[in-house]
Amino acid sequence: MSASQKPIRLPPLKVLRVRNPNGQRERPCMQIMSSVLACWASAGYSTTGCAQVEMALRACMDGPQPSPPRGNEINYHLARFKNKLTYPESKKK
Repeated sequence: MSASQKPIRLPPLKVLRVRNPNGQRERPCMQIMSSVLACWASAGYSTTGCAQVEMALRACMDGPQPSPPRGNEINYHLARFKNKLTYPESKKK
């Protein structure tokens, strides 16, 4: 950095935390359930034409739950390093 430019100073943060670092959860049965609802809507809520789709939904819902992915550890590390961060001194008037 040149001497003529001042470094950018960020204001101190009360809490260091990242919101939802893992993103959206995967929902494996959501597409099949929407197919069942669409079939019911088109068939007038009769179960005669939608039996195969309903069985696929039951098989998906009764199947083993996928193991949740390991959580992101960013918030743990931010909490650890919070005390080691230094902030610029505020100007006293």
